Amino acid sequence: MPPRSLELGEYFKRRLAAITNPHIKEVRGRGLFIGIELDIPARACCEQLKEKGILCKETHETVIRFAPPLVISKEDLDWAAERIEKVLAEL
Repeated sequence: MPPRSLELGEYFKRRLAAITNPHIKEVRGRGLFIGIELDIPARACCEQLKEKGILCKETHETVIRFAPPLVISKEDLDWAAERIEKVLAEL
């Protein structure tokens, strides 16, 4: 796995794991392939994130899957994490 993917993936996972929300069961992934497992269906959350400019996919009904490009910056990951936190807070 490319070192940049590992580094940014760990950064993004830490950023997402810091979100306090009762619906989050787990944040997991390898490299920049990251998933947030929820205790509710993920589709509505994915649709709201799309409206805010974040592409993701629900997987296995309750997982939000992210696969950002390798050229993404930490600033873009922070931007995404802020929007993810806001959408989850609205659930």
